[in-house]
Amino acid sequence: MFKWQLNWEYFKRMNSYIAFGTILFLAGMVIGGTNPAFKSFLDGQLEGLGKIAEMIDDSSNPTLTMFIFIFLNNAVKSIVIMYLGAMLGILPIFFLVVNGMVIGYLLKATADLHGGAYVFELIVKGLLPHGILEIPAIIIACAYGMRFGVLVLKALGSLLFARSKSGRLGEELEGFVARTVPMMVVLTITLLIAAVIESTFTTWLLTL
Repeated sequence: MFKWQLNWEYFKRMNSYIAFGTILFLAGMVIGGTNPAFKSFLDGQLEGLGKIAEMIDDSSNPTLTMFIFIFLNNAVKSIVIMYLGAMLGILPIFFLVVNGMVIGYLLKATADLHGGAYVFELIVKGLLPHGILEIPAIIIACAYGMRFGVLVLKALGSLLFARSKSGRLGEELEGFVARTVPMMVVLTITLLIAAVIESTFTTWLLTL
């Protein structure tokens, strides 16, 4: 299970899913930033994030509270999405698109209020320092979730139509689940580092 060479070889076979996940995330950003039909939904998402931010600010140790919340939120969601992707890969797709929409909508709203130069500064200071780790980690988790959904769909198809290759698909599914365990460890460590950066370095940059 933790033979890293085998895990790396399997990870390289995930390129198409990771690329598709990246496209979904970017498409979500474009939709969120250009389509007013989702305004009320996205306003609700931002309102929820605002309440969480207020709760963190009101805590006795905002930095520690922010770190714990960010890490647990991202790590738990990533693990859940990776395995609930077994439900035909629907949840990972939805998660990527919605998160992209929220970021796109936030950047568009900020640009309308403060201009493009401010948005560029916000991206450089407030998104890239931790996002360069966090966003790829989440996309990879969703990619594994989508792969899980595809394998489950193939296995169900084989069972329903009594195809002879159902045994091979079962082995492939078992092998995939084994590969998710070391990936889960890697993603958790990555998201831990991202949470440290976001709760300390990113917060400091935004005060400059």
